[in-house]
Amino acid sequence: MQPVDGLSADQLFSKGHGYTYEDFILLPGHIDFAVEDALLETSLTRNIRLKTPLSSSPMDTVTEARMAIAMALLGGIGFIHYNNTIEEQAAEVRKVKRFKNGFIAEPILLSPQHRIKDIDAIKNQYGYSGIPITEDGKVGSKLVGIVTNRDIDFIQDREKPLSEVMTTDLVVAPEGVSLEEANQILRESKKGKLPIVDKNFRLVSLISRRDLLKNRDYPMASKDENKRLLVGAALSTRPEDRDRLEALAHEGLNVVIIDSSQGDSIYQMDMIGFIKHHYPNLDVIAGNIVTAAQGQHLIEAGADALRIGMGAGSICTTQKVMAVGRPQATAVYQCAQYAKQFNVPVIADGGIANIGHILKALSLGASAVMMGGMLAGTEEAPGEYFYKDGVRLKKYRGMGSIEAMNEGGAKRYFADKEKIKVAQGVSGSVVDKGSLLSYVPYLLQGIRQGLQDIGTRTIASLHDSLYDSTLRFERRTNAAQAEGDVHHLYSYEVEMV
Repeated sequence: MQPVDGLSADQLFSKGHGYTYEDFILLPGHIDFAVEDALLETSLTRNIRLKTPLSSSPMDTVTEARMAIAMALLGGIGFIHYNNTIEEQAAEVRKVKRFKNGFIAEPILLSPQHRIKDIDAIKNQYGYSGIPITEDGKVGSKLVGIVTNRDIDFIQDREKPLSEVMTTDLVVAPEGVSLEEANQILRESKKGKLPIVDKNFRLVSLISRRDLLKNRDYPMASKDENKRLLVGAALSTRPEDRDRLEALAHEGLNVVIIDSSQGDSIYQMDMIGFIKHHYPNLDVIAGNIVTAAQGQHLIEAGADALRIGMGAGSICTTQKVMAVGRPQATAVYQCAQYAKQFNVPVIADGGIANIGHILKALSLGASAVMMGGMLAGTEEAPGEYFYKDGVRLKKYRGMGSIEAMNEGGAKRYFADKEKIKVAQGVSGSVVDKGSLLSYVPYLLQGIRQGLQDIGTRTIASLHDSLYDSTLRFERRTNAAQAEGDVHHLYSYEVEMV
């Protein structure tokens, strides 16, 4: 007889205690496959499959079109926030659905009247300075030049207008050019940027040699039946958001999240019913919830997936302020165990701070995780970088912070009509994490290695081992948690890639 160590999930979570991800550890299994053989394909909803179990949160400092595009290219999905007008949110969805790999549809442009100092500011913020110049500094107007480092490196007067320094002998490609043809032009011309123009020489898009090198191939990209990238978006339960939904659906939205801090409400059930009646082919993710009873109501209303988490995020204070919620590990396990009876996937939202937390969420029955703080601070997250004490940062705020609520986030907390708003989140900042195109592959490799250590090569088999009790857990004391982290060093550095 094979010896049995540790506890089953049922034994761990049946004692009435609430556990976070740090309160337990997974016991290793038998390795009989290579890391590269671990497969990360999973269900986001009843009808949508992803190659990777990662999604980005619909927060205004996390997900707009640029984040959603990168997440989809890397096999996950992004959810566009609703702290904006209907037209603005629909435009973000449109950018994702119209994205063509390698083509920059909305490049940074300047006009001939801008100054060299404006190029300097762009270089400081974004790290590059090859800027196309159009008549009015906008896409769709006539291309008149381009400014690169070679044009401005040795000019002392940074107030000089770009019309006096820009290169006007341009190498361009016509609208409709293929990515392969554009790549060939870049190789032969030895240029860093290739403007794409229409028959009237109006700028349509831009191709960057740097982006071509990064965007050569994304075999795991999340795409619909029309080969367009998958994208999700959030809306509230307010009646006016039915008009928002119409605009989003018109742009080809694939999945909608009904965004509420407490999702078990008659308002959310009514919205699910409305969506299912008017948009039967649009999948609905409902939540947020933390109990099986909450899940029952939303599944019966027609939800295609459940979003799990209440007050577990790094910038969320719901549990402290409202005295309501549940520790995230317990919430994920209990909700996933109930929802699996109905083939409804659950998404673990909140409390994900590292690769180990992703693995633990998946091991407790989640089919995917939703990340906010983990992705905030990347190049693809909205907002501008700034420096504090020599550290490069980006703003990150909870949708329940007063700052976000004043801009529309209060809809999530049923508080947008209230004169007095009670914050359930904070505003802060996070360190620059670089590009998602490097960061997410690092996360995915860590998940594969974790699956190998556990001894399961797929997320589906991980869930099978959870429910047949072959996956084993053990509680961790505070001392054990400290032992499992870096300790007894004078100094150390953490390197991600």
